[in-house]
Amino acid sequence: MAVRIRLKRMGTHKKPYYRLVVADSRSPRDGRFIEMVGTYDPLKKPAEIKVDQDKALGWLKKGAVPSDTVKTLLSKVGIMKQYAEAK
Repeated sequence: MAVRIRLKRMGTHKKPYYRLVVADSRSPRDGRFIEMVGTYDPLKKPAEIKVDQDKALGWLKKGAVPSDTVKTLLSKVGIMKQYAEAK
């Protein structure tokens, strides 16, 4: 089973916010997920990123692959740096 960390779109029309979720790569974007690890609100100035570091690092160590966008968000928060140092 290929596990990915990706964004799940929430909110209303033209007012999106996103959840960072761990999901099977075969499940649909807004469908089933395993665990929620954070949120991302692009409409706030500056954009608000909240991530549970322990959960995110745990899933990365287990082999979960972040999507390109999530990788950028995790880098902004500093989690990708911690993951690289732990390797």
